[in-house]
Amino acid sequence: MAALHILLIGNGGREHALAWKLAQSARVASIHVVPGNGGTAGVLKCTNVSTVDAADFAALTAYAQAQDLNFLIPGPEAPLVAGIADFFALHAPAIQCFGPSKAAARMEGSKTFSKDFMRQYSIPTAQYANFTSHALALAHLDAVNYPVVIKADGLAGGKGVILPKDRVEAREALDSIMKDREFGDAGASVVIEELLTGDEISILSFSDGKTIRSLPPAQDHKRIFDNDLGPNTGGMGTYAPTPLVTPAQLQDIARTILQPTIDGMAAAGMPFVGCLFTGLMLTAQGPKVLEYNVRFGDPESQSCLPLLTSDLAALMQACCTGTLHTRALEVSSLSACTVVVAAGGYPGAYAKGTLMTVEEGGEEAGSYIFHAGTALGADGRLRTSGGRVIAATAVGETLAEAVEGAYRGVGGIRFEGMQFRRDIARRALR
Repeated sequence: MAALHILLIGNGGREHALAWKLAQSARVASIHVVPGNGGTAGVLKCTNVSTVDAADFAALTAYAQAQDLNFLIPGPEAPLVAGIADFFALHAPAIQCFGPSKAAARMEGSKTFSKDFMRQYSIPTAQYANFTSHALALAHLDAVNYPVVIKADGLAGGKGVILPKDRVEAREALDSIMKDREFGDAGASVVIEELLTGDEISILSFSDGKTIRSLPPAQDHKRIFDNDLGPNTGGMGTYAPTPLVTPAQLQDIARTILQPTIDGMAAAGMPFVGCLFTGLMLTAQGPKVLEYNVRFGDPESQSCLPLLTSDLAALMQACCTGTLHTRALEVSSLSACTVVVAAGGYPGAYAKGTLMTVEEGGEEAGSYIFHAGTALGADGRLRTSGGRVIAATAVGETLAEAVEGAYRGVGGIRFEGMQFRRDIARRALR
C-alpha cells in the first residue's frame, strides 16, 4: 500500500481537526495544507503552504504533482462547488479526490437544486417554492398561511438563511437578499420554505456513491448569542452524540433519508463520493431535511472526529475506490462537546490581527484545541485572522463531563473582544 501524501485545502477548524485525525493514520506520510492556520502549523506530518492560492486549481495541481502528492481533500464547500474534483480528475487523474463532482456539489451550491431533488426523490422536507423574481416572491409571501424561512440560493458562508419573526421582517429579508444583494450573487434566487419546528441535528456520512457510513449525530448552535438569539453564524458550538434522536430514529433516518439520497444522486447521474452532511429537523411529523452540505461540517467535525476510532484515511480511501462496504466505521462510547470562540463583532465586522494566548488542551485527558481564524506572525506569535477564531473540544464519559471540559478549555483562551456562547448542549442536558 503506497503511503498517502495529502493535499488538504482550507484554513478553518474543520481542516485542523481533519489534519489532526489524518496524522494519526499509519497510511499518512505527509499533509500539505493550503493555506492552513496557526493550529495546522503545529500538527505532526503537516506543512502549511501559503505560496499557492487555494482557488487556483491549475496552481494546486502543479504543486501537488511537483510534491508527488497522491490524495486530495477539499475541506470547504467553495472549491467543491467550483469543480475541483473534476479539474483534478482531468488534469491529474493519478491523484485521488475525497470529494464530490461539481454536479453532485450542487446539493450544497444551490438550495433550489437540492429542494427540487428532494421533491423528485420523495425525501421528507419542508414545503417550499423557488423564485428569481422579487415581485413573485413577495406575492407568494402574502399567499402562504405558515411561518417561513428565506434562504439565498447560493453559497453564503453559512449566513444566507433568515428566519423572520413576521411578514414585515420577511419582506425586509427579501429586499436585502434579492434587491440589496446582501449575500451577493447567492441571492439572485431564493427559496421560501415552511418554518419547521423541533430539535435540529446534523449527520455526517461517508459515501462511495453506493454505501454510507455515518458518524454519531451532532447538534449545532447556529445563533451568535445564548438561547438561540441574534443572527445566524457558521456555528458557535456542537456536541455529539445527541440524545435527542434515538437509535431507532437513526435507523429510520438512514432508511428513509440518507440511503435514498445517495441512491437518488446515483440515479440522477451524479454519484456522491465524499462526506455528505445532512441537516435535519425532528418534527412532530417525523425527521425532515433542512439542507445538505457536501463536506464535513464545521464545527461538527471538531466534536465527531475525536469520537472516531476507525482510521480516517482508510475510510476516505475506501470512498474513493468504491469499497466502503468492506469497512466498518467505529466510534468510542464517549461524548464530545465543542465551544467556538469568535472575534468581537462577529458575524458582523470584526478586528483581525489581535494578539492571543492559548493553553493547549491535554489530549491524554481528552481535551483539544482546534484553530480556525488564527495565524502565526513572522514573530512566531499567534494572532486572530477570522471571525470564528478557535474552538475548545473535550470528550467525557458523559455529555455533562464533555461540556465541563470544553468550557475549561475555553478558560485557557485569551484575546481582546473574544465572545462565546455559554449554553452549548443545554438542550440535551435540560
